[in-house]
Amino acid sequence: MHIVDSQVHIWGADTPERPWPENHHEPHRSVPFSMADLLPEMDDAGVHRAVLVPPSWEGFRNDLALKAARLHPERFGIMGQMDTVAPESRGLIAGWRRQPGMLGLRLTFVRPHVRPVISEGLADWLWKEAERAGVPIMLLIDWEQIDFFDKIAERHPGLKFVLDHLCIPARLKDESAFEGLDKVLSMAKRPNVSVKVTAFPRYSTEAFPYRNLHPYLHRVYDAFGPKRLFWGTDLTSLPCNYAQAVAMFTENIPWLTEEDKTWIMGRAICEWLDWPLE
Repeated sequence: MHIVDSQVHIWGADTPERPWPENHHEPHRSVPFSMADLLPEMDDAGVHRAVLVPPSWEGFRNDLALKAARLHPERFGIMGQMDTVAPESRGLIAGWRRQPGMLGLRLTFVRPHVRPVISEGLADWLWKEAERAGVPIMLLIDWEQIDFFDKIAERHPGLKFVLDHLCIPARLKDESAFEGLDKVLSMAKRPNVSVKVTAFPRYSTEAFPYRNLHPYLHRVYDAFGPKRLFWGTDLTSLPCNYAQAVAMFTENIPWLTEEDKTWIMGRAICEWLDWPLE
């Protein structure tokens, strides 16, 4: 079984030579987490590949992820950042996937100043261009934005979307973390929409293997099936180690078949992003 993490952040320090934007939010950790930090953790946990998602606190930059994919093309792919309202972004989509290692886009719309991009249609140009160019998009939105997103997914059936973290706000735990799950599950009706069950352990106050979360996972599985359900960690935000994040799915959920796990743990995300395993 190929194990492929559908989301990991790497980042550098905020320095005068490589400054972060002034309005950045706090990173997952106070110390930067680099490619050199990530690779041995992947090896120890048995993770073969990872999708690198440049973190929003660094701004719209993909340089570290591009370097990692260039040095280790067999280990890393990238869902890159883009400023959707910058005029200069409009000429980038056609050649986006020609950048070595670049698989698609990852866009975040949960902070107040960027929410109108979804609600007011400010990225309508992007959905059209990405659909035409075959550029899949990972989206970080919350439950309140699902209705706006549903209309986008309906208008662009040829554009592949991935909903990150089941649209769960980062600081919610246990039952409250899944209050909006029905809205997320409603998107299973769109065959061009998939979900990432990333950062799952952080939504529980229980200890590993977080059994109180398993019924919610079962509901997601029932709605989307194993081919539109992607395991991942968002490693630097987790309350557990990498090996436990893997084992939660591979060893502690008895109703997942071996075939299910093959899809969920890696094959499905690679096929969705057109990132051949062989």
